[in-house]
Amino acid sequence: MKMFSKTSRQFGAQFSNQAKRLQSTLVIAEHDNKALSPITQHAIAAAKKLGGEISVLVAGTKCGPASEAVAKASGVTKVIVAENEAFKGFTAESLTPLIVAAQKKNNYTHIVAGASAFGKALLPRVAAKLDVSPVSDVIGIKSADTFVRSIYAGNAIQTLTAKDPVKVVAVRGTSFEADSMTGGSAATETMPADGCAQDMTVFVGQELSKSDRPELTSAKVVVSGGRGLKSGDNFKLLYDLADKMKAAVGASRAAVDAGYVANDLQVGQTGKIVAPDLYIAVGISGAIQHLAGMKDSKTIVAINKDPEAPIFQVADYGLVADLFKAVPELTGKL
Repeated sequence: MKMFSKTSRQFGAQFSNQAKRLQSTLVIAEHDNKALSPITQHAIAAAKKLGGEISVLVAGTKCGPASEAVAKASGVTKVIVAENEAFKGFTAESLTPLIVAAQKKNNYTHIVAGASAFGKALLPRVAAKLDVSPVSDVIGIKSADTFVRSIYAGNAIQTLTAKDPVKVVAVRGTSFEADSMTGGSAATETMPADGCAQDMTVFVGQELSKSDRPELTSAKVVVSGGRGLKSGDNFKLLYDLADKMKAAVGASRAAVDAGYVANDLQVGQTGKIVAPDLYIAVGISGAIQHLAGMKDSKTIVAINKDPEAPIFQVADYGLVADLFKAVPELTGKL
């Protein structure tokens, strides 16, 4: 009886190891042809938790620099490069046929991308073409088929088991430590982009905002303003503070809807998810939609004249004061 029990354990471990070897993950790289977006490093880190081999797909027009960078990531087995004018603008309509073809060719068990605007537009389309259910906004990975995700604006955490043969997973970048892009030497292969040109969708152009400040989703310090600032001109108070701290500037949805700042600064459930080392909320009441986008920050500081503001419930440090006096004073002391 003891012999049988030991043999069963050995068989179980052998089966588990064999299953891991059969697993393989395709990570969709997000980049601008020249450089990788930081969220790609988080997606690779999440893919490592799944086990098995990891391939990274780099699709673009002239994406040599991006593919060379990702080939140096430790743990990446292969880099698949696809270059074609059809990928100009990185539209979901052009990339989906390429990803589906790669999956069918290599039988990937998992397809992973960051839960950014890029990933959120792309992965549901890929899942539909593969006839599987996507798993969105993943904040934790328990096993190859069991995932933890945030629901109800972060008020509840759901653990689910995906039964589909191919798991299409969008991971929240702030929940996974960025993978080190050193120490690897992955093989590179090219993949044809046949059938990726789309008649129904044509990329016309884009206007990108330029700033000397850090990018919002990757900044170590974020200073955000809300409706309490009363006007867009008053956001200069935050810009001055951010410049002193080398911080990114964000905003609540209320400030964006009021026209104070552009919507690319919005932090929250319908904006950008951030988790900096320091988050300073100025004149923000703390609606649950905003908290969903920043409550994973390591240290939260709130400045608000209303002592009952919900933001103080999640803040590590709170200052009940008039922001028009407190912020200039803070900037001066810095």
